[in-house]
Amino acid sequence: MTFTRSKAIEKPYVLTAVQSFLVWVFTLTICLIVVGLPVGFPLAIVGSLSVAALEMVSPISGVLLVAGTILSANLLIVLLGAAFLTLKGIHPHEVTWLGWLHGDAEPIYSSTFAACPLTCEVDQPEQ
Repeated sequence: MTFTRSKAIEKPYVLTAVQSFLVWVFTLTICLIVVGLPVGFPLAIVGSLSVAALEMVSPISGVLLVAGTILSANLLIVLLGAAFLTLKGIHPHEVTWLGWLHGDAEPIYSSTFAACPLTCEVDQPEQ
Protein backbone atom coordinates (compact mmCIF):
# COMPACT_ATOMS: atom_id res chain seq x y z
CA MET A 1 0.00 0.00 0.00
CA THR A 2 2.78 2.43 0.88
CA PHE A 3 4.68 1.57 -2.29
CA THR A 4 1.63 2.36 -4.44
CA ARG A 5 1.09 5.73 -2.82
CA SER A 6 4.73 6.76 -3.09
CA LYS A 7 4.76 5.97 -6.81
CA ALA A 8 1.53 7.93 -7.33
CA ILE A 9 3.09 10.98 -5.71
CA GLU A 10 6.16 10.87 -7.98
CA LYS A 11 4.18 10.45 -11.19
CA PRO A 12 3.13 14.10 -11.69
CA TYR A 13 6.71 15.26 -11.12
CA VAL A 14 8.00 12.78 -13.69
CA LEU A 15 5.37 13.86 -16.20
CA THR A 16 6.19 17.52 -15.54
CA ALA A 17 9.89 16.80 -16.02
CA VAL A 18 9.26 14.92 -19.28
CA GLN A 19 7.00 17.71 -20.53
CA SER A 20 9.59 20.32 -19.57
CA PHE A 21 12.32 18.32 -21.32
CA LEU A 22 10.28 18.00 -24.52
CA VAL A 23 9.39 21.70 -24.56
CA TRP A 24 13.06 22.58 -24.04
CA VAL A 25 14.05 20.26 -26.90
CA PHE A 26 11.51 21.98 -29.16
CA THR A 27 12.60 25.47 -28.09
CA LEU A 28 16.31 24.78 -28.43
CA THR A 29 15.76 23.16 -31.83
CA ILE A 30 13.93 26.27 -33.06
CA CYS A 31 16.65 28.50 -31.64
CA LEU A 32 19.31 26.33 -33.30
CA ILE A 33 17.53 26.64 -36.63
CA VAL A 34 17.21 30.43 -36.34
CA VAL A 35 20.72 31.03 -35.03
CA GLY A 36 22.16 28.14 -37.01
CA LEU A 37 21.44 29.74 -40.35
CA PRO A 38 24.26 32.31 -40.10
CA VAL A 39 26.45 29.83 -38.25
CA GLY A 40 25.72 27.19 -40.87
CA PHE A 41 27.72 28.83 -43.62
CA PRO A 42 31.11 28.62 -41.86
CA LEU A 43 30.16 25.13 -40.66
CA ALA A 44 29.43 24.09 -44.25
CA ILE A 45 32.78 25.47 -45.39
CA VAL A 46 34.66 23.61 -42.67
CA GLY A 47 32.63 20.49 -43.39
CA SER A 48 33.36 20.57 -47.11
CA LEU A 49 37.07 21.07 -46.46
CA SER A 50 36.97 18.14 -44.05
CA VAL A 51 35.24 16.01 -46.66
CA ALA A 52 37.90 16.85 -49.24
CA ALA A 53 40.67 15.98 -46.80
CA LEU A 54 38.99 12.73 -45.72
CA GLU A 55 38.35 11.61 -49.30
CA MET A 56 42.08 11.82 -50.00
CA VAL A 57 43.16 10.01 -46.86
CA SER A 58 40.59 7.38 -45.98
CA PRO A 59 38.64 4.87 -48.06
CA ILE A 60 35.34 5.52 -46.23
CA SER A 61 32.84 8.04 -47.47
CA GLY A 62 33.91 11.39 -46.08
CA VAL A 63 30.53 12.94 -46.81
CA LEU A 64 28.68 10.45 -44.60
CA LEU A 65 31.24 10.75 -41.82
CA VAL A 66 31.28 14.56 -41.75
CA ALA A 67 27.51 14.95 -42.17
CA GLY A 68 26.86 12.36 -39.47
CA THR A 69 29.31 14.07 -37.13
CA ILE A 70 27.79 17.52 -37.66
CA LEU A 71 24.20 16.30 -37.24
CA SER A 72 25.10 14.20 -34.20
CA ALA A 73 26.91 17.13 -32.57
CA ASN A 74 23.88 19.40 -33.10
CA LEU A 75 21.51 16.77 -31.75
CA LEU A 76 23.75 16.15 -28.74
CA ILE A 77 23.96 19.89 -27.98
CA VAL A 78 20.17 20.23 -28.05
CA LEU A 79 19.53 17.13 -25.92
CA LEU A 80 22.22 17.96 -23.35
CA GLY A 81 21.01 21.56 -23.13
CA ALA A 82 17.42 20.44 -22.59
CA ALA A 83 18.49 17.88 -20.00
CA PHE A 84 20.60 20.47 -18.16
CA LEU A 85 17.77 23.02 -18.07
CA THR A 86 15.28 20.39 -16.95
CA LEU A 87 17.52 19.04 -14.20
CA LYS A 88 18.23 22.57 -12.95
CA GLY A 89 14.47 22.98 -12.52
CA ILE A 90 14.08 25.80 -15.03
CA HIS A 91 10.66 25.40 -16.59
CA PRO A 92 9.90 27.03 -19.95
CA HIS A 93 6.91 28.95 -18.55
CA GLU A 94 9.26 30.76 -16.13
CA VAL A 95 11.41 32.25 -18.90
CA THR A 96 10.22 35.72 -19.92
CA TRP A 97 11.53 35.71 -23.49
CA LEU A 98 9.54 32.57 -24.30
CA GLY A 99 6.19 34.38 -24.39
CA TRP A 100 5.74 33.27 -28.00
CA LEU A 101 5.91 29.67 -26.85
CA HIS A 102 3.04 29.70 -24.38
CA GLY A 103 0.82 32.14 -26.27
CA ASP A 104 0.80 35.26 -24.14
CA ALA A 105 -2.03 37.47 -25.32
CA GLU A 106 -0.29 40.73 -24.50
CA PRO A 107 3.19 41.07 -26.00
CA ILE A 108 5.84 42.97 -24.08
CA TYR A 109 6.88 44.98 -27.12
CA SER A 110 4.56 46.51 -29.67
CA SER A 111 5.83 46.94 -33.17
CA THR A 112 5.84 50.40 -34.74
CA PHE A 113 5.84 50.68 -38.48
CA ALA A 114 7.38 53.54 -40.41
CA ALA A 115 4.16 54.21 -42.33
CA CYS A 116 1.99 54.40 -39.23
CA PRO A 117 2.23 58.20 -38.72
CA LEU A 118 0.98 58.65 -42.28
CA THR A 119 -1.83 56.12 -42.26
CA CYS A 120 -2.92 55.52 -38.67
CA GLU A 121 -5.17 58.56 -38.44
CA VAL A 122 -6.74 58.18 -41.87
CA ASP A 123 -10.41 57.37 -41.56
CA GLN A 124 -12.06 54.94 -43.91
CA PRO A 125 -14.67 56.56 -46.16
CA GLU A 126 -18.16 55.29 -45.50
CA GLN A 127 -19.87 53.53 -48.33
